[in-house]
Amino acid sequence: MSKTPIQIQKTADFRCIALIGKYQSLEIADALRDLAVFLQAQGRHVLIEEGTAAAAGCHGCQTADFTRIGEQADLAIVVGGDGTMLNAARRLAAYGIPLAGVNQGRLGFMTDIASHSMLEGIAALLAGEFSPEQRFLLDAQVVRNGKAQFSALALNDVVINKGDIGRLIEVEVRVDGEFIYVLRADGMIIATPTGSTAYALSANGPILHPAVHGLALVPLCPHALSNRPITISDESRIEIQLLAQYDARIHFDGHEYFDARAGDLLQVQRSRHAITLMHPPGYSYFAMLREKLHWSGTPRR
Repeated sequence: MSKTPIQIQKTADFRCIALIGKYQSLEIADALRDLAVFLQAQGRHVLIEEGTAAAAGCHGCQTADFTRIGEQADLAIVVGGDGTMLNAARRLAAYGIPLAGVNQGRLGFMTDIASHSMLEGIAALLAGEFSPEQRFLLDAQVVRNGKAQFSALALNDVVINKGDIGRLIEVEVRVDGEFIYVLRADGMIIATPTGSTAYALSANGPILHPAVHGLALVPLCPHALSNRPITISDESRIEIQLLAQYDARIHFDGHEYFDARAGDLLQVQRSRHAITLMHPPGYSYFAMLREKLHWSGTPRR
């Protein structure tokens, strides 16, 4: 039975902790081994995701696949960047396990424990000093001739684009059954608040605070200047139909993709699953934006 993120209380009772890391990185391998030793010294039962253990050389540690982690772990610590966190979040979303991230990547919008103070940050988390925050995911499926062909979860975004072809594609966009427009563009991004600082930001989409109950529809290089990004309710159901004579590729968090044919229908809506991110003491979303996006960090007096 899956756990429910809403029911997680501010407690240090994380008895079984899973470690998940980016593969093929010596720096992350060293951090994972140090973290495993530290947690075991704290009396915690440690599981290391099997692919992570094989890549990091964590011999002598108990390994587990994502299913076992979901069923047994009270907390998952992700060591890597946002891509590693995205993968772990999708794999564990159905189990409701809270996630803490140690940033070993470039930006780290979701992995907000600094690598240089990893053990101090994890010690504070185990002592109950953390701030939980929920982030919702998207359910997406591709329908062809009335039958589902592919489905996936996405935490950041679902993107339909022109794939390998060197021309625009044409799609019909509907929200809650209402026709919005026919879009001629390189594609369209459907982004959650979590994904609003990812690909959608590069396409001039809006930044959505995590507390905003919204989705951003962001056209990619539209042929008409009037096709602008728009924010809609996260309760909306989005349908994007690929019009005749056009093929396209649909991406889910940049990790999975599906090659769509003319006439295929992409359906996207808010998932019933959510993840819980465990932020360290003093975490501020706006402070994170100032740091990652290089905004001015000194307020005027």
